[in-house]
Amino acid sequence: MRIGTLTLPDPGATDAALARIAARLAARGLVVAGAVQANTDRPGRGACDMDLAVLRGGGRYRISQALGAGSEGCRLDAGALELAVADVAGRLAGADVLVLNKFGKHEGAGRGFRGVIAEALERGMPVVLGLHPKNAAAFRAFAGDLADSVTETSVPAWLAGLRAAA
Repeated sequence: MRIGTLTLPDPGATDAALARIAARLAARGLVVAGAVQANTDRPGRGACDMDLAVLRGGGRYRISQALGAGSEGCRLDAGALELAVADVAGRLAGADVLVLNKFGKHEGAGRGFRGVIAEALERGMPVVLGLHPKNAAAFRAFAGDLADSVTETSVPAWLAGLRAAA
């Protein structure tokens, strides 16, 4: 199976596009597993809050930590991310497609949604995910030649092509 990667330049644009993709695919009758991200700006703070909503009736997880002014460390709450990963993994059965917010630094290091992506591919399930250029090398090392670049509007045709080729 294949992985469709979506990369948009504006902050938050990929997250919003993936949420719309998941909703449109579900409206077409596909069973969509995965997680989409929503960021909420916090006035007076340098960073936003990051929340993952697990599809197919899953939970909502705050995956960012408020580290305080002047902090330069990572603000990902790895524990919350792993809870979301387990929630998504438990909802893969019977899904037609997996949509994920991104292949990020955590996945590049072998954690996060990396195992869920591999499981979906092993089940013959296509994956659509966000990919920031800074994580492209790690993604290529993981995905090899299984990836295609997609746009928000091309995903339905891309999926139809995969089904036709199967």
